[in-house]
Amino acid sequence: MNFLFAWRYFKSKKSTNAINIIAWISMIAIMVSTAALIIVLSVFNGFEGLVQGLYGDFYADLKIVPASGKYITVDSSLIEKIRSVNDVKQSSNVAEEKAVLVNGDNTTIAYLKGVDNNYNNVNRLNHYITNGKYNLGTTDAPAIVAGAGVANAAGIDPQSALSDLVVYLPNRKAKNYNSVDAMHSFQLKPAAIFSVQQEFDDKYAFTNVGFMQYMLDLNADQFTSIEIAITNDDGLNKVQKTLQQKLGAGFIIQSRFQQNQSLFTVMEIEKWVIYGILSLILLVAAFNMIGALTMLVLEKEKDIAVLKAMGATESRIKNIFLGEGFLLAGFGGVLGMLLAFLVCFLQIKFKLIKLEGGTFIIDYYPVKMIATDFALVTLTVLIVAIIASVIPARKAAAQFYSLKS
Repeated sequence: MNFLFAWRYFKSKKSTNAINIIAWISMIAIMVSTAALIIVLSVFNGFEGLVQGLYGDFYADLKIVPASGKYITVDSSLIEKIRSVNDVKQSSNVAEEKAVLVNGDNTTIAYLKGVDNNYNNVNRLNHYITNGKYNLGTTDAPAIVAGAGVANAAGIDPQSALSDLVVYLPNRKAKNYNSVDAMHSFQLKPAAIFSVQQEFDDKYAFTNVGFMQYMLDLNADQFTSIEIAITNDDGLNKVQKTLQQKLGAGFIIQSRFQQNQSLFTVMEIEKWVIYGILSLILLVAAFNMIGALTMLVLEKEKDIAVLKAMGATESRIKNIFLGEGFLLAGFGGVLGMLLAFLVCFLQIKFKLIKLEGGTFIIDYYPVKMIATDFALVTLTVLIVAIIASVIPARKAAAQFYSLKS
């Protein structure tokens, strides 16, 4: 019964045209705010998915590092424990250290990762080669695969047969770090340049793991980490926990997200900040609803008086105008979601809105619609509807109205 009264008030023509205008404005404001919330959250989801994809191609699903110290001793028992875990697909041993790369007058610092032949099975680096051919060389004749930023800073050119690239790595056995003995040096052959994302391109270079062990004075079974690929991404947390239980407290098992926790935390915070700002805009739009409902209460004074004379309680009167508020917000919210869905669908299908600059790996805004975002926005619209409706509804229920003209 309450809803029927609210529905009649919602669709009926008001005696004062201003009430109709304000009601439509409030509904349109809620529609636009709702659509903006969905669209912006979907764009954030798109960028987050894109970044996760890039990081997933560059970083392994899981990474094993020592809980203390810098190096892991990889023996047969450790390998057996890793391989005994279900969903572990491949593993690769890595020796990593900061290095100075010098090529004539060009000098730069990079994180030099020595990786084994199995590295391509835990990483898709070879899919991002832009110049040259993926080749890490051998222990005695190492080659380097450098990020585009590192290559530019060091003047690395895989096509040049006259390269004079020299790598300098710290001598762990040096007694005096102020002397020339503090560093080991070796000439490397440039093999290829990769380009994944600027953060990686400016930071990393890859070479043969045996060469890195030789340069760092490591034993054949000493590495800085073990990188692992799994068969099913959905089982990542389970595999991580199982590995941690099998390997014990002497090792730390990091997921792809934990290896880059600061980045993903910042992205998540940014998303919630934007949600908060747009929710405030939705709340501001609700003030139009308050105005529309307050004017409606004034217009329906005689109706309220008749209903009270017929025995309607204050609670019933209140619920009628709460229902009116929900109808205004509901229609605006539903139309906004339909509009957002249409815009997002067209962007996914036709890539209509382009990114400016042309320096990113894609030239359009990525969009990913998630059901939980729609549910969250629906809940937000409902809360705003309650906030906007409760004041006029209470006024309508509590105030005394007379049938006398």
